[in-house]
Amino acid sequence: MSLKQCEGSHAVAAAVALCRPEVICAYPISPQTHIVEGLGEMVKAGKLSPCEFINVESEFAAMSVAIGASAAGARAYTATASQGLLFMVEAVYNASGLGLPIVMTVANRAIGAPINIWNDHSDSMSQRDCGWIQLFAENNQEALDLHIQAFRLGEELSLPVMVCMDGFILTHAYERVDIPTQAQVDDYLPPFSPRQILDPSEPVSIGAMVGPEAFTEVRYLAHARQMQALELIPQHAARFRKIFGRDSGGLVRPYRCEDAETIVVALGSILGTIKDTIDEMRDEGYRIGALGIISFRPFPLAAVREVLQHANRVVILEKSLAVGIGGIVSTDVRMALSGFNLHGYTVIAGLGGRSITKSSLHKLFRQAEKDELEHLTFLDLDHNIVNRELERQKQKRRSGPIAENMLRDVVVIAARIS
Repeated sequence: MSLKQCEGSHAVAAAVALCRPEVICAYPISPQTHIVEGLGEMVKAGKLSPCEFINVESEFAAMSVAIGASAAGARAYTATASQGLLFMVEAVYNASGLGLPIVMTVANRAIGAPINIWNDHSDSMSQRDCGWIQLFAENNQEALDLHIQAFRLGEELSLPVMVCMDGFILTHAYERVDIPTQAQVDDYLPPFSPRQILDPSEPVSIGAMVGPEAFTEVRYLAHARQMQALELIPQHAARFRKIFGRDSGGLVRPYRCEDAETIVVALGSILGTIKDTIDEMRDEGYRIGALGIISFRPFPLAAVREVLQHANRVVILEKSLAVGIGGIVSTDVRMALSGFNLHGYTVIAGLGGRSITKSSLHKLFRQAEKDELEHLTFLDLDHNIVNRELERQKQKRRSGPIAENMLRDVVVIAARIS
């Protein structure tokens, strides 16, 4: 291994290159662009060979090319974010339905409208039921490591894998990472041996029409393979530890949960800030811990239950919103805790890149300790701005575009304060 201070995107590009992809196809959309730019430069310089880098005209084309490459027996990779993921959705479902082990980085970013290029988890959460495995990285080292594990996992199960890393917060952050050697990755990841392949000498059809007589069984088998992943993910993490010498991956990662009365559940980079806050509150005598979920799909019900069942309350911090109901991760956590009498709170935070500060978390967690939280809480929500817009709509039917109205209100209030 070699220690290197580099941007998260470049670390991921290095990891993907070490996995020896044979086809890379991508369409640029922030904040994933630096990943595929880095890979493109390697291919052009002859540092990644044999590998074909294909410039496509859209994200839909990127996933379509990846499907064709994987079906033909090539190790395929792509990356996207936000609206780009939505644009390729039809093909995303096709990739999982066909059982093709494509690996894709999702540099998590908010979905419009209004347009927002900053981080939250709306994009990958919108595809939680598409049949892809979803792994979430807490930091850039884990993002690097999870890509190596993703190729091994996806190819063993013949399922596609999304590795989700927080846009800008991780993709554009410089951190020190351990970049493994080619020999280590080759030891961990065997050459691609596809379970199914399009061969002109033995022609078959894939993706053909399936009627009611077999469609349920086809979907059940996709579910069964995800259930197999629940067993394989910890095994691959253990083998990764043996070869690379560090813990990375797995289903969940508890932090100071052994005696915790309150446990905070979250995914992605926010776990770092949560852990810092927990350390400070522990020094003040609070019995609080955190549970990071790495595998969101398949969801590790048993592993989550094992950690949370002895707590008094659970706070699920989510960087996405299911409009009209509230939490997304919360639904799965509550399923894991069915039958247990715990106080459960859903907290929506960090939408569109809004900062989640330690001061806000301190206040939030203290309210939770007193069981004073609403069951659905929006962290740092400016009720004054919301109420002004609601009043405007009540007074005037043609009240104008909501987002622009609220932005003007923000500017007016800021000007008054200054």
